Amino acid sequence: MGYQAIYYIAAIYFPTLVAVGVPVNLTAIVILSRGKCGLSKCITRYLVGMATADLMVVIVVALVEQTNNIYIYSRSLLITPVCALTVIFRVIMTDCSVWFTVSFTFDRFIAICCRKLRERYCTERTATVVIVTVVIVSCGRCVPAYFVIEPYVIIDNTPWRCTGTYEYATSPVWRAYQLLGSILTPLLPIGLILVFNGLTVRHIVVAIRVRRRLRHSSDNQKDAEVEKRRKSIILLFSISANFILLSMPYVAHSLKWQQQNYFYEDRYLSSPVYILQQFGLMLLLLSVCTNTCIYTLTQRKFREELRNGMKYVFTLNGHLCR
Repeated sequence: MGYQAIYYIAAIYFPTLVAVGVPVNLTAIVILSRGKCGLSKCITRYLVGMATADLMVVIVVALVEQTNNIYIYSRSLLITPVCALTVIFRVIMTDCSVWFTVSFTFDRFIAICCRKLRERYCTERTATVVIVTVVIVSCGRCVPAYFVIEPYVIIDNTPWRCTGTYEYATSPVWRAYQLLGSILTPLLPIGLILVFNGLTVRHIVVAIRVRRRLRHSSDNQKDAEVEKRRKSIILLFSISANFILLSMPYVAHSLKWQQQNYFYEDRYLSSPVYILQQFGLMLLLLSVCTNTCIYTLTQRKFREELRNGMKYVFTLNGHLCR
């Protein structure tokens, strides 16, 4: 598979992703913000933050970068300062999306496994502080990258597109910086999610066994508390597994070929490395569009709110608008 095949796939994939991802994430934000899905304010705050970050990733990467380069080709977006800001904003939003997922996983770990800490940590205020902190740290981490971007070409004294500086490609300091970025997002988050989920599962299994012994109940009898924990863990695991599985190709590329993300040489565009990069990017972006599908499949009240919203849009008092 060469560059042309990847180009044709991208020409279909990214516009479709925009057409689906923007309304899907907007729907999730609206429904979750209403607070009628039976979720705590703490969980709702994390999920709204994740949906917002996912929406921005779709807009910046799939629309402004990819779809613009294929179809629209707005020249103003290709000027180097604008291009550089787009690259930095893309990294910031991707970082936020990833670390919001980690924060949500950690919050559920505390809520389920740490009873003494739960009342103080699992609050709407703490969720807000965590979300704001993630945004600030992500912005701070990406600031140095802005200074290693230079014009790919200068035409009539106007700088166009973005590429990495020579120092960025050769300096051990910048190589270490890029490797650190690859570890922080998304390799370290994947490890943390696996650890927190493993500890959470262990705690839930032990708690269920203890409750069954105390209640002297058979496996066929339903326990309301067990059912509540089961639904919570299904949502948690679905989001975590979705993120991990769809991020792995991107992780494999970023760990081995960090610097090449900024370059446009023809030999790179026709190499297997570029193909892996593009497929990794496609799968990573797909993960930001599937969370609403996860909510729909796992949360009954979310499905009810979605149906009510569709009725509100397409009907009036239960009758089709004419």
